[in-house]
Amino acid sequence: MTILDDAKPGMNPDIRPQDDLFGYVNGTWLETTEIPSDRSSWGPFVSLADAAEEHVRVIIQACASGEITGEDATKVGDLFASFMDEDKVELLGAKPLQPMLDSIKTLTDKRELGAFLGAFERSGGGGLFGSFVDTDDRNSDRYVVNVTQGGIGLPDESYYRDEKFAEIRTKYVDYLEKILTLADQPNARAMAEKVMALETEIAKGHWERADTRDVIKTYNLTPLEDLKAALPSFDIDGYVTAIGGDDQTFSETVVREPSYLTHLETVIAATSLEDWKSYLTAKAVRGAAAYLSKAFVEANFDFYGRTLSGTPELRARWKRGVGLVEGALGEAVGKEYVARHFPPEAKAQMDTLVANLLEAYRQSITTLDWMGEETKQKAFEKLDTFRPKIGYPEKFRDYSALSIDKDNLVGNVFAISEFETDRQLHKIGSPVDRDEWFMLPQTVNAYYNPGTNEICFPAGILQKPFFAADADLAENYGGIGAVIGHEVGHGFDDQGAQYDGQGNLNDWWTADDKAGFEVKTKALIEQYDGFHPRSVPDEHVNGALTVGENIGDLGGLTIALKAYRIALEGAEGPVIDGNTGQQRVFLNWSYVWRTKRRLELEKQYLATDPHSPPEFRANIVRNLDEFHQAFGTQSGDGLWLDPEDRVRIW
Repeated sequence: MTILDDAKPGMNPDIRPQDDLFGYVNGTWLETTEIPSDRSSWGPFVSLADAAEEHVRVIIQACASGEITGEDATKVGDLFASFMDEDKVELLGAKPLQPMLDSIKTLTDKRELGAFLGAFERSGGGGLFGSFVDTDDRNSDRYVVNVTQGGIGLPDESYYRDEKFAEIRTKYVDYLEKILTLADQPNARAMAEKVMALETEIAKGHWERADTRDVIKTYNLTPLEDLKAALPSFDIDGYVTAIGGDDQTFSETVVREPSYLTHLETVIAATSLEDWKSYLTAKAVRGAAAYLSKAFVEANFDFYGRTLSGTPELRARWKRGVGLVEGALGEAVGKEYVARHFPPEAKAQMDTLVANLLEAYRQSITTLDWMGEETKQKAFEKLDTFRPKIGYPEKFRDYSALSIDKDNLVGNVFAISEFETDRQLHKIGSPVDRDEWFMLPQTVNAYYNPGTNEICFPAGILQKPFFAADADLAENYGGIGAVIGHEVGHGFDDQGAQYDGQGNLNDWWTADDKAGFEVKTKALIEQYDGFHPRSVPDEHVNGALTVGENIGDLGGLTIALKAYRIALEGAEGPVIDGNTGQQRVFLNWSYVWRTKRRLELEKQYLATDPHSPPEFRANIVRNLDEFHQAFGTQSGDGLWLDPEDRVRIW
C-alpha cells in the first residue's frame, strides 16, 4: 500500500485540485474527522506523536519493571512513578510549594527580586526576562547567554492590548484568582487584579512577534556592566549567583530586545514591593500547578487548555507523565526508542534523499537569474558546509548528575530544571559541541540551526506519510523530501541567509542580489497578508511573522521536485492511479498538512506562530510553474496566479 492509498478515504473528489489542492486531498477528512477530546489539533503530525508516545510508554514501563536495567532506566522508572502516584500528590496538595511561597513573604526590598528570580528560574520558573545559552551569532565557536523579553503569563503581548482578546483577559484574572485561592492566599481577587495590571505594564515593553525575528536588531552583545546599568533597580549580581552562574558566565550577554530592559527598569522602579510579591506568588503557583493536586491541575488546564486552545479534556495522567519523562530524560528513552523503531535501512535511504536535495539546491542556485556569480559562489560554500543529522545523536546525553526521588514529584521537577540549567551554563567557556541535538529522536519534527548550519531529522518523523522505505519515490519526495528541502531552505530564508556556512552573521550578499532577494520576500509577505483562514475568515495571516517558514515551504517543495527528477536518473516517473509522478509529489505534500485545529488554537497561532495555517502551507503550490503544468490550471481556477505574480526564490 502506498502512502497516498492511506490518504484516499479523506479526499474530496468534488473539489478540483486546480481550485484548492488542500481541500481536494483533505476535504472529506476535514468534514468527518473529530479532533480527539484531549487534543487541540489533529492530523499526521499529531497522530504520529501519539504513536511515539505509546512506544515511549512501553519503554518507560519496561524501565519501571526492571526489564530495561541501568542507572538511567531506574531514573526513568522512578520519575514516572513519582508522577503517577496520584494518592500522594493529592494528599500533599499545595504543601510542596509552601517553602517558595514563604520565601516570597520574607522579601523586604525590591533589590531582593534579583536573587529570588535567579533561584526561581534555576528551579524551572519564569522570570522578568528569559535567558538561554546558544552559540554566539557573531562567533559560532563559542557559547553566550542570551537575554530576551519575558514576564507575562499570556501567549503574547497582543493579548494584553487587543480588543479581540478582552474575554481571555477577563478569564485570565479569574484563573489567577482561582489558583491563588487554592493556595490559601488572602485577598486572592485583589492579588489577581494586581498581577494582571503589572503584566499589562510589562507587556507594553515587548517587541511585536515579527520584530523579534530580525537577527540583526536582536544581536546586541552587552558587557555585564552595561547589563547592570540597564537595570539599576534589579540586582543582576544576585540573579547571576542564584541561577548558578558567575561573572565569567555572564561576562557578555546578547540582549535580544534592549528597549524591553529599559522599559522593565521603569516598571520595577514604579511598582511597590507588595505588588511584586503578588506577582511572584502567582508565578510560583502557576508554574507548579501541573504537579500539584487535582484542583490545581484542573484550574490550570481549564485556562491554558480549554480557554486558550479549545481542548475539552485533560490528557490522561500517563500521557502527561510520559511528557515529563521525555522533558527530563528524553535521550535516555530515545536511545531505546531508536533501537526498537528505527531500522538502519531508513537511515541509508535518508542519506540518499538528503544528498539529492542538496544537489538539487546546487543546480537551482546555478540557474538563478536574479543572483549574481559572486553571491552564488558564497551560497555554494554555505551549501557545502551543511551538516545533516538523521535519526538520532551519535552520543546520547549523560544524566549521571541528575538525582530522582521516587517519592518527591515537585522536588524532581525542581531537580530536573536545576540539572538542565547547570548543563547549559557549563557550556560557557567550553568548546561548541556540534554533535548536540536539539530535538529528541522520537520527536515528530525537524529543524535547521543557523549557528551550526545543521539540518536535523529525528527518527520520529521518518514514517508515513512523510517517509516509508517501500514508498513510491514521488511520495517520499513530496513528504520527507519537501521537509528536507524546507529545512535546507531555512539556511537561505530571510533570517538564515544572513548567516554564513560557519554559523556566523556575515553579509555574503552583493547589494544588488540582496535587494533582489528582498523584493521577492516582500512579495511573499504581501501574498500571505491577503490570506484568510477558512475557519477564521475575519482574520488574516501575518505575512511578516510567517515569511521565514513560507520561504522554507516554497523552496522546500520547489527543490523536492528537482530532487525527485534527480532520483529518477532521467527516467519518467510511473503513472499510478492515474496520477503522474509530479502530481503525486504535490498530492503527498498536501497530505502531510492534513490538519484540523480547534478555533481557539487557530486564533492563538495566527497571533503567535511563525508558521502559516496548514491550508496555506499546502496551497503554496500556486507559486510553482510545475504545479500549474502538472494539473493544467487555467485563468479563473482557484489556485491560478498569473506567471508574473508567482513568487519563486530558490
